[in-house]
Amino acid sequence: MSHVSVLLTEAVDALAVKPDGIYVDGTFGRGGHSREILARLGPGGRLLALDRDLDAIASGREIHDSRLTLVHAWFGEFSRVLDEAGIKFVDGVLLDLGVSSPQLNEGSRGFSFRFDAPLDMRMDTTTGETAAQWLARATQREIGEVLRDYGEERFAHAIAKAVVAARSECGIATTGQLAALVEKTVRTREPGQHPATRSFQALRIFINRELEELSLVLPRAMERLGSAGRLVVISFHSLEDRIVKRFLRSEESPPQPPKRVPVLTADLPPPRLRLIGKPVFPSDAEVKANPRCRSAVMRVAEKF
Repeated sequence: MSHVSVLLTEAVDALAVKPDGIYVDGTFGRGGHSREILARLGPGGRLLALDRDLDAIASGREIHDSRLTLVHAWFGEFSRVLDEAGIKFVDGVLLDLGVSSPQLNEGSRGFSFRFDAPLDMRMDTTTGETAAQWLARATQREIGEVLRDYGEERFAHAIAKAVVAARSECGIATTGQLAALVEKTVRTREPGQHPATRSFQALRIFINRELEELSLVLPRAMERLGSAGRLVVISFHSLEDRIVKRFLRSEESPPQPPKRVPVLTADLPPPRLRLIGKPVFPSDAEVKANPRCRSAVMRVAEKF
């Protein structure tokens, strides 16, 4: 399956693209959202697109458009990338937090239990530990905490114990080995879901620091939005969406003074964001055409 951008029209509509505006696509992927933004920009517009995956960057080289600047970077480098591009403020930021279909479908990347391949899971293969390397050195407690906290796995303790036992005998180097171990350990699971689903999700999120990177980029994006600039975020699981909701709620409320300090409501600084509409979910037709998008939710905010 080739990559299909989720909520493509809805997300770019939410950016309210101005022909001469400056926009950031923080997760280029295979360029679906970026191409649509470019289609709505005028000759004086500009788009800065980031991705940590070198395969995504390579695919983006096929777009020959002087308005597009494509950068190999993580979320945490957001401010640096804008500074190096000579951009102070932008008119909109789009973050699509999903894993791309090429990442899942390319067995050698190690993201999916559907293939028996090296257990890598890194989005940026130029840096950091692979999932196999981390599993080989982490303590049972650390493994259990990751599976529980990032995968909401009920059997985290049992899986962690099985991982530690297995690695002392033969090691866990491939996706197939890990999937088989989890399947043997977890006897019950939601209908239609592979027993290893939560474990693979947890390890991918942890190895790529996905939640930490999201927590970093949201305030930095907020700082770089100009007046009436839009922030559009598409999340795919509850852990991501929880971070996004909390951030947006905190920014749509006026800063609170210290307790017992008398301050008139009128004297409080104004909130920095206002929410735009309600959360947006994929239509039944989109889910039918692309089942991987079924858990997606989009939230939109505008800077005052």
